[in-house]
Amino acid sequence: MRELTKEECAQIKPGELTLTAVLTVLAVSLMAVVIYKLFMSKEGSSSVPGGWKFTWK
Repeated sequence: MRELTKEECAQIKPGELTLTAVLTVLAVSLMAVVIYKLFMSKEGSSSVPGGWKFTWK
């Protein structure tokens, strides 16, 4: 291993795809599936923390 020169350091470009971007896309896609299933169901119920409860038929 050797220390890079300033020119070599300037040529290094970070990757476009980071772990944060991957996790963000995964979370958004998971929420989209849950919301789709929730709204497309004929009947059901859901409860949200804080005592909120929803029921539809």
